Amino acid sequence: MTTTVIPLGTAGALPTRDRHLPAVAVERAGVSVLFDCGEGTQRRLLAAGLKPPRLRAVCITHLHGDHVFGLPGLLSTLGLLDRSEPLVVAGPEGIARLVRGLPGLGEGELPYPIRFVELPDAFDAAVVLEADAYRIIARPLAHRVPAVGYRFEEKPRPGHLDVERARALGVMDYRHYRALKAGEAVTLPDGRVVPPEAVVGPPRPGVSFAYVTDTMPCEGGIALARAATLLYHEATFLHDLREMALARGHSTAREAAEVARAAGARRLLLGHFSARYRTPDALVAEARQVFQNTEAAVELKRYDLEKVEG
Repeated sequence: MTTTVIPLGTAGALPTRDRHLPAVAVERAGVSVLFDCGEGTQRRLLAAGLKPPRLRAVCITHLHGDHVFGLPGLLSTLGLLDRSEPLVVAGPEGIARLVRGLPGLGEGELPYPIRFVELPDAFDAAVVLEADAYRIIARPLAHRVPAVGYRFEEKPRPGHLDVERARALGVMDYRHYRALKAGEAVTLPDGRVVPPEAVVGPPRPGVSFAYVTDTMPCEGGIALARAATLLYHEATFLHDLREMALARGHSTAREAAEVARAAGARRLLLGHFSARYRTPDALVAEARQVFQNTEAAVELKRYDLEKVEG
């Protein structure tokens, strides 16, 4: 099953002609999850070929406008599309009040239920969505206002089936192969029982994606990015503006790379670029001095987590 990360907006607080406001989508099996929802995000979903009705959750990092002003319009559109399935909306305390206080978005005004997951100012880690094949975990970040980052991680996958070994033991039915991969023992026509551990390797870790913005370098960000397949980390400024970054609760490109290195992430995607930088080339160059496997996030590009190289 392919899990794909699609940056929809890589700008900081100010959009540019080439960069849209913050939002990143993760798509798996035709269902998507959205991280942040800056102004215009619903149009970016369409540009990416994603179907808004197939959205399962929206995870907001903090309540600054550049990360949340697209949410009311998206929620309204889902209502116009006659959505009936519940939608998870996660974020810091206050996200429910922000949404419910707007015309048309109050309790009972939409044709579908919203399940708000509000995260307190102080917490260690929280699961905001638990699905059959994946989960989304939140941890606190360090910004000027309460902020959280997120980790999308697949659950462990079944180990590889050794078909030759299975055949040598007399397993010939493809239905038995399927059962063994699912962790079930099978009984052969001659009465022998083949346990899954005889032909199936150990479970394999699933792929993972960490979304860490807006924040200064912090333990929460490192924990989210631990051994992540792909880390999206803000790089608002070059390191010569570190004092400005510190004052505004942001990270430099070098600091983003230091987080990736400390966490043992496989690849680093930089985003949330200040409008002062026409291109992200200098930011990428700075980060690569610390963590070589770095690139700038490209809007609407699809990053297949199965193909991310370390």
